[in-house]
Amino acid sequence: MSEEQAPLVQPTQPRPEATATGLRERLLAHPLLWPALALVLLLLGNALFNPGFLALQWRDGHLYGNLVDIANRAAPLALVSLGMTLVIAVRGLDISVGAVLAISATVAAWTIARMQAGGSDGMAPLFGAIAAALAVAALCGLWNGVLVVKVGMQPIIATLILMVAGRGVAQLIGDGQILTIYYAPYAFLGKGFLLGLPFSVFVLALVFVGVKLLLDRTALGLFVRAIGHNPSAAHVAGIRARAIALSLYVFCSFTAGLAGLLVSSNVASADANNAGQLLELDAILAVALGGSALSGGRFSLAGSLLGALIIQTLTTTIYAIGVPPQVNLVVKALLVTAVLLLQSPQFRAKAKVLFTRREARA
Repeated sequence: MSEEQAPLVQPTQPRPEATATGLRERLLAHPLLWPALALVLLLLGNALFNPGFLALQWRDGHLYGNLVDIANRAAPLALVSLGMTLVIAVRGLDISVGAVLAISATVAAWTIARMQAGGSDGMAPLFGAIAAALAVAALCGLWNGVLVVKVGMQPIIATLILMVAGRGVAQLIGDGQILTIYYAPYAFLGKGFLLGLPFSVFVLALVFVGVKLLLDRTALGLFVRAIGHNPSAAHVAGIRARAIALSLYVFCSFTAGLAGLLVSSNVASADANNAGQLLELDAILAVALGGSALSGGRFSLAGSLLGALIIQTLTTTIYAIGVPPQVNLVVKALLVTAVLLLQSPQFRAKAKVLFTRREARA
């Protein structure tokens, strides 16, 4: 058959039903769908119980409302969750972040008290407290990283050491007392407003954008994923896996130090014994809710932010509807279980099979 006689093969166009099905499958498989849906349902549920829950008001140059309060209170947890996400992404774990928060808060309060007693005024105590607290937090992260990367300890054991000893260190710094902070510039970190929004939200946004750009615009994001998927192969490929893992432990403690500044400035005190209690568990939950793989390799910074917001919204909901505080952990566990099941491809596949069988029988 000649070329002139050869039939023209028309490209087949995908059927609308197939296109819609493919779009739905991709949407259902998106890692941020289920945490975002859980957050939206929580907010809508609050709005049903309390019609003014979603209302926002502008008073005295500030934006007020439950949504603003949730974002403000979730900022410390979200900061720690960002650091925890990257540590987990390289198959690590840091359960000392609560103790690091207590240490940084105590160091900040102690520094302010000493500088004020020494005659320092103006903004000097603020900058001194921030620098001292973040430096000590970074040293804590370096300690954890050395134990994991250089010594070869299991991450949970290495960070357990600081988790247990950290609060004792904080109590030694504070002489066993709850240190109060009467210093207006420092209080601005946790209570202040900038452009009508809480200052803590801007701190969180700055850290998130900075880390996101670093991971997306440089090879660091690829290196982190490679280390999480196969550390040995990453090392053979020339990736400085040990140095990267060490720096991520430092960054995780650094975010805990920032959270300590926000928490202590918000309550005008540093409680070495109670500050940051169970923070490490909430941070791990936020990372898991956000769709990151606890086995490493796959992670989502935006998902961890959503996870932190879910946890804070759930806590606000429980208090708003009058559920006893002791039930908080039970409800939180049930919600986390539901979201994680929905994120599981195996669970969704089995649920789809059961649903299809029921439709066929009907």
